[in-house]
Amino acid sequence: MSVVTVDHAYFTNQAEVMADIAHTGFWPTTYVSESSPELPVHYHDQDLIGYVMSGNTYVLDANGEHINISAGDRLNIPKGAWHAEGAVTDTVTYIVTIREPIPFLEALMPREPRGPWPAM
Repeated sequence: MSVVTVDHAYFTNQAEVMADIAHTGFWPTTYVSESSPELPVHYHDQDLIGYVMSGNTYVLDANGEHINISAGDRLNIPKGAWHAEGAVTDTVTYIVTIREPIPFLEALMPREPRGPWPAM
């Protein structure tokens, strides 16, 4: 079973993130998460790597356990790993990367959410 992992304090600046992205070969984009409620646990059909550039929140793992994340952390979300972004109280900015060159929203499409999707 695939699981979400967080590498805390993985990077200190954008140049390190860009070097890591070049090493992985993934396709990057910026994602800004504004104030929002906790999302239901779900999974994606794509491998994702996210870099927290600013802000802090938490992610939920398959068991609903909170894993705190903040600027400098790297999230590894393998295809099929159950997870969710926690409640966001202030803006969190990510660089999100996907393995395949497909439309970003298609890659982030949540699969089988465990609960209703909150109104945004």
